[in-house]
Amino acid sequence: MSQTTHPPASTLADGNPTATARHDKSLLQHLQHNLREYGMLITLVAIMGFFQYMTEGTLMQPLNLTNLVLQNSYIVIMALGMLLVIVAGHIDLSVGSVCGFIGALAAVLMVEYNWHFVPATLVCLLCGGLIGAIQGGFVAFSRIPSFIVTLAGMLVFKGLALALLAGQSVGPFPSAFQMLSSGFIPDLFSVEGLRLTSLLLGAAVAAALAVGGLRQRANRLRHGVQTEPAGLFIARTVVFGGLLVYFSYLLASYKGLPNVLIVMALLIVLFDFVTSRTTIGRRIYAMGGNEKAAKLSGIKTERLTLYAFINMGVLAALAGLVFAARLNTATPKAGLGFELDVIAACFIGGASASGGVGKVMGAVIGAFVMGVMNNGMSILGIGIDYQQVIKGVVLLAAVLVDVYNKNKA
Repeated sequence: MSQTTHPPASTLADGNPTATARHDKSLLQHLQHNLREYGMLITLVAIMGFFQYMTEGTLMQPLNLTNLVLQNSYIVIMALGMLLVIVAGHIDLSVGSVCGFIGALAAVLMVEYNWHFVPATLVCLLCGGLIGAIQGGFVAFSRIPSFIVTLAGMLVFKGLALALLAGQSVGPFPSAFQMLSSGFIPDLFSVEGLRLTSLLLGAAVAAALAVGGLRQRANRLRHGVQTEPAGLFIARTVVFGGLLVYFSYLLASYKGLPNVLIVMALLIVLFDFVTSRTTIGRRIYAMGGNEKAAKLSGIKTERLTLYAFINMGVLAALAGLVFAARLNTATPKAGLGFELDVIAACFIGGASASGGVGKVMGAVIGAFVMGVMNNGMSILGIGIDYQQVIKGVVLLAAVLVDVYNKNKA
């Protein structure tokens, strides 16, 4: 009886012993190899469970959950850009100041000069890209360390924001622009007490992720690539999908899915695709791992560095618009300290300080770890002083784990 070289995915998924031995690592081996990835997700769930218990259920109330999304949206957006910068082997300390400067520019254009929010938004995004191009140019072509360039940028744009606003807060913004951060997707059904459209959309996303994961697993098995054990895959898919539907239900029981959550989700999907499925994504990782080797293999490292900083500038501008829309005003102190939360989110999410390592979902999880800690500690009445201490300890612990894993390898 002839033996098929590549058994069908269905046979592999059914637990055929030969196929499992050929294609699947043992559960223990897989967990050890992906300890950081699963560990961060487990850590996020544990932190949420801890604060849910300590706040007597306040953390997961629909109103607070919505605020949690809105409060961390701009951090997640910037973390996506910062991840690519860190993976490329650089750092950007100016993102908080750029975020505040773009918010100030938007306020001046829309409030003082009465621009429509669409052209004003486009100008702000282009300005963010230009800022990223200037800083990236100094790093890529003048070979000035990114730490120095972006430290200078942090001071420059903090001062420009102060000058642009003349030291005063400027607002309010047009109501249409505020919908970027304070609006919710419209509901197509009339169900009292539940935004059914938001719930159905959340369920559809969970189903799409499950189907996409199943197809990716089948492709890996078909090509003889090692993948996670079937039981672990099924458990992870069911748990993650269930949590996604549950969160969608909680949000749907209040006002539905926020507009900015849709923006975040689209960006996460886009950047996950770019980093894992495109040539430019693989080249950025190669450059961060060993820039000299990447250069010798024909990769234009200067151009990639420039692209990474332009992308960071555009996302910092978008975050500045989201933050300004949420506050409904631009203030001289907007963006203060944002760079610390963004960089911490990437490192907590598994990015390596030496470059070449990091995942999009890791950065997103890291951002929400920081966000849940901020939100939970605020509900418990912990002062900002101790909040900073705790976040600093968590960041240091994350970097220590990275160093330990690297030395162990």
